[in-house]
Amino acid sequence: MMKSTELYYLFADLLRYPQDNYRELAESTSKVLQDVYPEAAQMLSPFVDYIREHDSDAWEELYTKTFDVQPVCYLDLGYVIFGEDYKRGAFLLHMQNEQLMINNDCGTDLPDNISNVLVLLTKHHNQAFLNELTGQIVIPAVEKMIGEFAQARVELKIRVMRKLHNAIIQEELNQGNVYRNVFESLLCVLKEDFAEAPAPLSNEEILTSQHHKAFFGKNSINAEVHTIATNYKLD
Repeated sequence: MMKSTELYYLFADLLRYPQDNYRELAESTSKVLQDVYPEAAQMLSPFVDYIREHDSDAWEELYTKTFDVQPVCYLDLGYVIFGEDYKRGAFLLHMQNEQLMINNDCGTDLPDNISNVLVLLTKHHNQAFLNELTGQIVIPAVEKMIGEFAQARVELKIRVMRKLHNAIIQEELNQGNVYRNVFESLLCVLKEDFAEAPAPLSNEEILTSQHHKAFFGKNSINAEVHTIATNYKLD
């Protein structure tokens, strides 16, 4: 059970492209965490410090370097879990339907983008669905994202040794990419709020025909998957 739905909106905005209020957003997230999730607040602290100490140009460059240009990790949960497998299209279709059902405007991002999914978690009223989605998709995806930062740091050291470094890369080499702290803090919150969520399934078990029906209430989705895969150029 969520202790603070506001916090999910705050994390959703932290993982979107930085706007003018990004510093205030980071401060607000930290304050809410300190009140209800002190351990997660401590995890977020390096990120908040970085945002305090840098200007909007640095925020934007870090975000772009982390998620857009040769990204450290991807923000679309279906891609994180399934990669290029056809199951990604199936999951994306289901998320689109769930987002439409709760009237969540996903903007220009995909319906399985982590920010859109965090908002969905606050609006959806089926707790069994939320537990399954969080336990089997969201938490495993965030864990994989965190793992990507460790690998990225190793690769970063190799690039630095080849003299391909600048001020931001050197800073990251010293303290690590602070978006990792955002994901670690979010993971702490998710695991506390969804402690009763089912354990993750294997990729072979997720989105089988039986799981389609149980999780999303559908028996056959092949035609719809083909359509959405074509629309989003997933195949």
